[in-house]
Amino acid sequence: MNNLIFIILAGYIMDLIFGDPQWHWHPVRIIGRQIGGLEKKLNTGKFNKFPAGIALVILVVGTTVILVWGSLQLVRMMHPVIYYAYSAMLIYFSLSVKSLAIESRRVYTDLEKRDLTAARKSLSMIVGRDTDNLEEKEMIRATLETVAESTMDGIVAPLFYAFLGGPILAWAYKAINTLDSMVGYRSERFIEFGKPAAKLDGWVNFIPAKITSFLIVVSGWLCGKWGFTSFKWMVKYFFKSQENNGAAAEAAMAGALKIQLGGKNFYNSLPVEKPLIGDKIYPLEIKHIRESIRIVYLCSFLFLTIGLLFLMNVPPAAEFR
Repeated sequence: MNNLIFIILAGYIMDLIFGDPQWHWHPVRIIGRQIGGLEKKLNTGKFNKFPAGIALVILVVGTTVILVWGSLQLVRMMHPVIYYAYSAMLIYFSLSVKSLAIESRRVYTDLEKRDLTAARKSLSMIVGRDTDNLEEKEMIRATLETVAESTMDGIVAPLFYAFLGGPILAWAYKAINTLDSMVGYRSERFIEFGKPAAKLDGWVNFIPAKITSFLIVVSGWLCGKWGFTSFKWMVKYFFKSQENNGAAAEAAMAGALKIQLGGKNFYNSLPVEKPLIGDKIYPLEIKHIRESIRIVYLCSFLFLTIGLLFLMNVPPAAEFR
């Protein structure tokens, strides 16, 4: 039996039980601090921004892969039980099923209490857009868009790469995704410097984005929502380029709930207009956040099942490729 099956299953269960720990030494935070330090040194007038951005990607992803591989080799020499427990822990740290539900449910709870100030603060923890002046419906929309997109890059994509290459490939993905979240902005400072990270993130998310959008359609239908409408809207964005990876997942979610997403967002006070997605059959309500969370949980379970069945039919290779 492929040991990777038990490692990924254990990591997934740990995430469902404990959620993503907010530790100072969480691997994502360590990667983030490395990115921040290197960005200050490389993103200066001394270097051309685009090549410097390439250097940042190589240094961060390369360091992450070497450290994960090296730590796995080290614990392997200690004891097999420690080795597999540590591998499962790495998978656990790469996922965010429960934390996505917790953070989005926090916005739901604040809105249910009619505490818009608290809701804006809670929302600011999970979105990159400006939240200070958002009203209730805009906060609901922002939460739903984030839930849909985070299903891709916080759940499906890490699992996808874990199925292909264990903790090493899962964390190579997490490094790329963290790079994009920190420097992949179209601001004056990052438009050129962050382009390599943004492009690479688009490429590595291309297939997971398609899987996610399809799973949202199926999950929405299984949750009693509108499967045909979800499928119709998903298809409209399914074949978009890697620059619009999140749009298919958002379209599938909008169709499943028969609501409309997209529109104007502000990032650092700069307006960004996104296409309107969905039929707007129903107005945005806080209950849609709760319904989207159920869809996310089912999405994660369906993809975990598919991936484990895949591994059961693949002969074990060298540990984690």
